[in-house]
Amino acid sequence: GAVGPRGGGAGDLYVHVQVRPHERFERDGFDLICDLHVPMVQAALGATIDFETLDGVEQVVVPKGTQTGMVVRFRGKGVPHVQGRGRGDLLVRIVVDTPTELSKEQEQLLRQLADLQGVDVDPPDTGFMSRLRSAIR
Repeated sequence: GAVGPRGGGAGDLYVHVQVRPHERFERDGFDLICDLHVPMVQAALGATIDFETLDGVEQVVVPKGTQTGMVVRFRGKGVPHVQGRGRGDLLVRIVVDTPTELSKEQEQLLRQLADLQGVDVDPPDTGFMSRLRSAIR
């Protein structure tokens, strides 16, 4: 701040900073949190996915059998520390997307998988409304 009257000490400088929300990243202190939507098949079988960070592209390894809510941490890819060295972390939260629209072949394959696993599922929808919906598509 400015020098005080009659040769007094320098005053304080106050800086107010407002951080606008980012459309993709959410801030938690010095950490950044982001959701990565992964198709059900990639979550079940495993995949390596390119993911755009603030610093460039990183590869997210999605192990076989990944469930929604799993978090992958990238150390030092978050917000820089204001007073000192280092940065926070980037936390990528996995969200497994279940398909809502299936082709007949996809549905048949999932029913075969359910049979192999011994999982009970609803029978195929063969009513009038189902046939009407299919005709409209």
